[in-house]
Amino acid sequence: MEDTLRISLVQADLLWEKPARNRKAFAERLKDLKGKTDLVVLPEMFTTGFTMEAAKYAERMSGPTVQWMRRQAEELGAVLTGSLIVREKGYCYNRLVWMRPDGTCSWYDKKHLFTLAGEGEHYTPGRRHLFAQIGEWTVLPLICYDLRFPSWSRSTHRYDLLLYVANFPAVRSHAWNTLLPARAIENVSYVAGVNRVGTDGKDIYYQGDSSLYDFAGRQIYRCTDREDIFTTTLYRSELLSFRAKFPFLEDADKR
Repeated sequence: MEDTLRISLVQADLLWEKPARNRKAFAERLKDLKGKTDLVVLPEMFTTGFTMEAAKYAERMSGPTVQWMRRQAEELGAVLTGSLIVREKGYCYNRLVWMRPDGTCSWYDKKHLFTLAGEGEHYTPGRRHLFAQIGEWTVLPLICYDLRFPSWSRSTHRYDLLLYVANFPAVRSHAWNTLLPARAIENVSYVAGVNRVGTDGKDIYYQGDSSLYDFAGRQIYRCTDREDIFTTTLYRSELLSFRAKFPFLEDADKR
């Protein structure tokens, strides 16, 4: 059994609607992670920021950002994930791409679109989860606003790590910092949240608060108001031991 998972959380300022410049900046940030990690997590819409100009900045799955992710994952020898704007069959999606080092990928389209920003007017919601594998680890990646909906995050498939990529504004940081450990406690799972920092093109400020919690809701990491890359090792045996000692999931509502 592969007990360990080396995870790297990349909290960064994003250049507003500048895909090529953001890709270049992330390539520079990631170069020192080569051979040192198994999973690298970038924020939501890491090439543009949280723009509603979906039609203007949407790319194909064969486009430059997915190709860039493929090259980066291969060079790093790690899974690389984060969300970007993708056009498919005439629809635009806020799509998290799960790029493996062998060049294959899976994806998850954001289910809950943020009405207050008009996201649902420009993007199409996803309809299915992605349960991604890294060795023996099962990861459920979700996107930003999904955090507010516990039924969508629920551990019916017994994943080991619940992951959120986000552009979660500072004005709602209390919700972010409250719900992340709540999701860890109720799902008896590691939980990681990767947010951006800085001010976007709509003058909205993001303080980051990228965080990592263990299966009991204990904070392992949080970073506020600066760019940072945090790498640590998670232990699946500790998770399974805790679940065996406290089998709370056995008493969960069935659906």
